Amino acid sequence: MKAAIKEALKGLREGGIPIGAVLVRSGKIIGRGHNRRVQKKSAILHAEMDCLENAGRLKAKDYRECVIYSTLSPCEMCSGAILLYKIPAIVMGENYTFKGPENYLKKRCKLVNLDLKECKDLMASFIEEQPGLWNEDIGELGSHKSQVTRHK
Repeated sequence: MKAAIKEALKGLREGGIPIGAVLVRSGKIIGRGHNRRVQKKSAILHAEMDCLENAGRLKAKDYRECVIYSTLSPCEMCSGAILLYKIPAIVMGENYTFKGPENYLKKRCKLVNLDLKECKDLMASFIEEQPGLWNEDIGELGSHKSQVTRHK
């Protein structure tokens, strides 16, 4: 998860949304990425999508031996990609700020929420400073604004 957090911080330094992800196989990071929607003017480069893209083409059996780590609960799009490649486990930093389709994911793979204060604080600070950018990316400013306020 430390490497995913480093990716999130890299994205923040680039002017993007601080969400990071890494793909791990046999204890080794084989792909890493961060949300680059802003930097690349992309509709789809969430952290998990960037991570999978950066891992390159893998064989189906390789994905089945991986774990993906993300600083935030994966959204529907990223969850779909994770399920498509049959990655058997997702470890997330937190799901307080945003909660993807976790009930659906739990039926298909192992889902672990580390509930890390560091990940929550990173997102809370970002949303407070950039509510418009968060709203553009995730499209749900209202409910998260109140969560961020309560979290602090």
